[in-house]
Amino acid sequence: MTTAHHVADRPSEPGARSAQDVRPSDARAAVGAATALLDAYEPGRARFFASPTRTLLAHGVRAEVPHGDAPLAERVTRTLDAELLAGNPAPVVVGAVPFDHTAPAALAVPETLRWAPPLAQDPLIALPAAAPAAANWDVRPVPEPGVYGAAVAEAVRRMRRGEFSKVVLARSLRLTSDRDLDLPGLLQRLARRDPSGYTFALPSGPGRTLLGASPELLVSRSGGRLVANPLAGSTPRSADLAEDVRRAAALLESAKDLHEHAVVVDAVREALAPYCRTLEVPARPTLVRTAAMWHLSTTVTGELAEPAVSALELACALHPTPAVCGTPTTTARDVIGELEPFDRGAYTGMVGWGDASGDGEWVVTIRCAEAEERTLSLFAGAGVVEQSTPEAETAETGAKFQTFLQAVGVDQ
Repeated sequence: MTTAHHVADRPSEPGARSAQDVRPSDARAAVGAATALLDAYEPGRARFFASPTRTLLAHGVRAEVPHGDAPLAERVTRTLDAELLAGNPAPVVVGAVPFDHTAPAALAVPETLRWAPPLAQDPLIALPAAAPAAANWDVRPVPEPGVYGAAVAEAVRRMRRGEFSKVVLARSLRLTSDRDLDLPGLLQRLARRDPSGYTFALPSGPGRTLLGASPELLVSRSGGRLVANPLAGSTPRSADLAEDVRRAAALLESAKDLHEHAVVVDAVREALAPYCRTLEVPARPTLVRTAAMWHLSTTVTGELAEPAVSALELACALHPTPAVCGTPTTTARDVIGELEPFDRGAYTGMVGWGDASGDGEWVVTIRCAEAEERTLSLFAGAGVVEQSTPEAETAETGAKFQTFLQAVGVDQ
C-alpha cells in the first residue's frame, strides 16, 4: 500500500537564484527548515504551500495575474515575462484557481519567496501541534443531509435515463465561531496530521483565506517530465487496524469504485496525450491513504513533446477532471449548477505554483475550507454514478469533512 509521497517527482531548480531564495537542495540537511516556514505563516500577508517535493512561503505582492478573456496560462506567462523584464531574476506565481474557469483567479507573483525541503523530511514535523482552543461553534449544513441525499437520488435517476454517466455532488458545512479564527494553528494541525500530502493557506479573495490538506496532485512539471495523480473511488479509514485493512482491500476490489476511477484515468490520459511524446498509465490503481480516507490512485507519468508547455497549461487542459466534476463535463457542470445550492468558489479548483521556465505543481483543491471573519466554509463531495445510494454518498462526504473538523476541534 502506498502513501501520498509516492506520487511526486523530484524538482529541478525552478528558475534563477535570487538573494532571498532558498532552494530545497540548499537546505536539505537543515533540521527545522521546512517547519520554520510553517511557523512563519501569517494570514493575509503570506502564501504557504507544501508538497512531497518542497515547502514554500511567499510574502507580499509584486504583481497580480489580471482577469481577462485570454486563457489563464497565457495571462500567467505574460505576467512572469513582464517580471523578468522588470529585473526579477526568478519570478514565481503562487495562488488558487476557482472551479469556475470564467471566475477570477487569485494568483500573484510575491515580493519574497522562501523554499525548503518537504515537511515530511523535517524531523520537527513529528512534534504535535497545539490542540485547538475551546470555542463555541455554530454548525450549519448547506444543504441539509436529507436534501443532499435527495440530490444524489435525482442524479442517479437521470443517469439511469442516459443523460450522463457521472457527476460529483458536494455539500458544505458553515462553521461560525464565537471568537476570532486561529488560522496559523489550524494550518499547523493540517500540516502535522498529514505531512506527506499537499497543505496550503493563501488569500482566495478580499478578506478570504483558503486552507486545506489535499491528497490529490492534478499535475506537476519538472523539465520535460510530467506527473499526474488522479484519485477517484474512496472509503473512510477505521481506527481498528483489521477493519482498516479490510476496507482498503474491499476498495481495491469494488466494481463501482474501480469503474469510477477508470473513467477519471481515461479522461486524464485523453487530456494529456496530445502534449506528450510518451505517456505511461498503469493498468490498475493502487491505494493512497490520508488520515481520514482510503483512495484509489493512479500515477500517470509522461515526457513532453514540446518543452514550452507549462505546468499550468497542462493543469488547465485537465481541469476539471471527472474526479471533481463528472462526465460528460459540460452536462455534469450543468447538473452541479442545478443541484448544488452554493457557489463552489475555490473548492475543486486548483492551487499551487509555477515559475517562468514552466515548471510547477498544481493540486486539486479538496479537503479545504474558506475562512472569512469568524466563519469557516467547509466543502466535501462524492462521485455519483448509477450504483450510488444517497446514504453511501452522504456518509462519504461526512467522512471527508473529518480532516477539517478534527483540526478545528468540532465533534460532528
